[in-house]
Amino acid sequence: MIRDNFKNFLDNKNCLKIICGAGNKDLKEITNLCALYATAGCRFFDVNASLEAIKAAKDGLKFAGKESECFICVSVGTNDDPHFVKCRINTEKCINCGECEKKCLQKAIRQSENGYVVNEDKCVGCNKCLKVCSHNAVDTYCYKISISEVLPPLINEGFDCLEYHIITDDENKIFEGWETIKKLYKGPVSICLDRSKFGNEKVENCLKKMKDEWPDIFIVQADGAPMSGGDDDFRTTLQAVAMADIVDKAGITPYILISGGTNSKTNELSDLCDIDVTGVSLGSYARKIVKEYIEDDNFLTDKCLFERALKIAKRIV
Repeated sequence: MIRDNFKNFLDNKNCLKIICGAGNKDLKEITNLCALYATAGCRFFDVNASLEAIKAAKDGLKFAGKESECFICVSVGTNDDPHFVKCRINTEKCINCGECEKKCLQKAIRQSENGYVVNEDKCVGCNKCLKVCSHNAVDTYCYKISISEVLPPLINEGFDCLEYHIITDDENKIFEGWETIKKLYKGPVSICLDRSKFGNEKVENCLKKMKDEWPDIFIVQADGAPMSGGDDDFRTTLQAVAMADIVDKAGITPYILISGGTNSKTNELSDLCDIDVTGVSLGSYARKIVKEYIEDDNFLTDKCLFERALKIAKRIV
C-alpha cells in the first residue's frame, strides 16, 4: 500500500524532495527541516543512513502531523563519493582569517581557543571552506559506510526509498555496492550520479544495466554538481538541468529528479528545455533560505518564529 502511494506520488510529476544531507548528522536540523517543509506541503525527505537520522525525520513529520503522508529516503554510497566527505582544519596552518566560517552554509565552522574547527555532525562536505582558504589549512577525508552493516537495521526501522550515490570513476566499486544492495533490499531505489567521473555513454550504460536488474521503482537523481546550490540563479542550476536532459534523452526511466545546484529557477529552466522530469531535489538552497530559523532552539515551540520560516518554505514547495 505504501509502495503504491509512493508510485502515485511520483507519477504526478510534481515531486519536491528536501535533501537534509547524506553527510548531515545534525539531528536537530533534520527534525526542524522535516517539520517545516512537511508543514509547507513537501512529502519527500532524504536523510543520512542512520537510525538516528530516520527517527529525527519521523519526529519532524509527526510534529507537522504528516507522518502518514510523507516518504523518507536514506542515502548510502561508495566510499569515495563526495556526499560522504568531511572537511577539517589544520590549526597549525590556520591564520584565523575567518573566511572559511563566512563561506560555510551549514554553519559547521566556529572559532575555538586553538583556531577554527569543524563540527563534523553539521559538515556536509561541500568544500566551500577548502576552496576559499588561501593557506591550505583545510583538507578533506571520506568516512566509510559499510552498506552490508548499515542497511539491515534501517530496513527494520522502516523507510520508503534507498538512494545509492555512485560518483566515482571505479566501476568495480559501483557494482560491488550494487550487488550488496540487491541482496539486502527490495523496494524503490534512487541512483544519484553526475558525469564528472564518467562520460555520457558510460553514465547511460551504467544506469541501463542497473535498471534492467531492478524489479521495483527505479529513480535517477541526476546530479549536476553535487552540493553546489545556495545561489538562486540560472547559471547555478544549469549543470543539474543538463544532467537531467541526458537521462531523459536516454529513456532509462520515467522517474527523474534534478539535483546538484538546484534552486527556485530549476523548474523554470527544465520547462524551457522541455525536459520530462518527475521533480526537483533541493538541498543546499532549501537549507540556506531557512537556516537562521531552524538553528534557533525554540524553533518548534515559538509559533511566530515557525510561521516566518514557513512563509519562506512555502514559496518553493
